[in-house]
Amino acid sequence: MEYRAIQEGIFRERPNRFVAHVEIAGQLEVCHVKNTGRCRELLVPGARVYLEQSDDSARKTRYDLVVVEKARLQGPLLINMDAQAPNKVFQEWALSGGFRGALSLLRPERVYGDSRFDFYWEAGGEKGFVEVKGVTLEENGVACFPDAPTLRGVKHLEGLIAARAAGFQAAVCFVIQMEGMTCMKPNDIAHPEFGAALRRAARAGVEVLAMDCSVTRTSLRLRRSVPVLLEN
Repeated sequence: MEYRAIQEGIFRERPNRFVAHVEIAGQLEVCHVKNTGRCRELLVPGARVYLEQSDDSARKTRYDLVVVEKARLQGPLLINMDAQAPNKVFQEWALSGGFRGALSLLRPERVYGDSRFDFYWEAGGEKGFVEVKGVTLEENGVACFPDAPTLRGVKHLEGLIAARAAGFQAAVCFVIQMEGMTCMKPNDIAHPEFGAALRRAARAGVEVLAMDCSVTRTSLRLRRSVPVLLEN
């Protein structure tokens, strides 16, 4: 996926989860944050960020904050923090044959039971559901999810377990919105219940995938599979 009209800025503060104050060309702007998660380790004062300028004159904010440069001892890391991007890049990847080679149908936002999954698919006589989770937290080259408790995430995993038991294929795909991670693991410190649910899902036959991304200031694309470590 591609972004248009990208501007560079310096993050100053985040008064609430929806907006950030960013200095752009010496002027302080109120910008929309396209991720309602905490992202405390990313949005630190002085961080270099990249914003997409909107051409909608009716908007209250001119910019969407989509990429942040995380400072690390081993060098800066570009992280896409657009919460809408993981579904878009997964869809692009799946339609290009990356997910299932014989894919004949891919529909977003499908309800099964009491869950709404990101995608329903059909391929070669098989049918299934996929839930996509964006990952923006990294610790020493390891991607971790979630960065905060997510009861919704646990519910999605329970729904995938139910779908698998009913005969559907089921998968959860962690889209790591950065490049170069050695592996992905559940963040048991932030939310042990999610980690436990993910391990139950894997034992029940739910496919657990993780893909890292090629990230630039103006684009995001799925790159390669990353090992998922489920051991405690």
